[in-house]
Amino acid sequence: MTDREKVLIIDDEPTFVEAFRMTLEAKAYQVLIASSMTQAQTMMRAEPNLIVLGTLAPAGQAFTMHDWLRRHPRYKDIPLMVIDARYEERSIKGWRRHEGMQMDADEYFSKPVEPALLVPRIQSLLTEAARTIKILVADDHTMVRHGLCAVLALQKGIEVIGEAVNGQEAIEQALRLMPNVVLMDIVMPVLSGLEATKQICRECPQTRVLVLTQYDEEENMVVAKRAGAYGFIPKKAASSDLITGIKTVCNGSYFPASYATLSAN
Repeated sequence: MTDREKVLIIDDEPTFVEAFRMTLEAKAYQVLIASSMTQAQTMMRAEPNLIVLGTLAPAGQAFTMHDWLRRHPRYKDIPLMVIDARYEERSIKGWRRHEGMQMDADEYFSKPVEPALLVPRIQSLLTEAARTIKILVADDHTMVRHGLCAVLALQKGIEVIGEAVNGQEAIEQALRLMPNVVLMDIVMPVLSGLEATKQICRECPQTRVLVLTQYDEEENMVVAKRAGAYGFIPKKAASSDLITGIKTVCNGSYFPASYATLSAN
């Protein structure tokens, strides 16, 4: 695993946390630990790939943390595994009945549980999350933007998580939503797509920008590459190249082949 996937464990039982940490690190995961809601909220800045929400005292803290995560625009889609308190301890640090009815977790277990038994499910959740490519569509033309969103909505493994009508809004949305790919028009009001691309590539290095424009001259490709874009698709070719382009740049490769060659010169 070159870039180790990060798992945040939120739990106030040191023995359980240490056993879980050792188990996950043996599988090459990077483990982050928080023993309170305040610590957990701070640790979220490290952008974990998965969250294990265990027990927190007093009762209700785990649910409050769950609610904060699911309402947060930046963290709400991170896979979440809940590990409830032992039955006899639920009134102290576990989930109360009315809280459990509002639970929105990808997986649920209760203590006692052997950490090694949770690893396969963690691996599965991370694999499932990796299959979904999150897209931000930035284009000032309403019909074009809605058309792109409609096409992408039909694609399995692709989710449009935001729209922007100008370059400044594209930057703000990228910082807030952390998309995998931004579909970026070049000519937009307030701030151009090229300037937005530069800032997004600088401030959100994990986000790839795919330029989608009606201006298909080679000069525009050169400028887009210099701005940091990973791909360039003329709108007239979008119907045939769009999905392939998205998947290609999301995987860290340039699109199309001519653009890759251009980037090397």
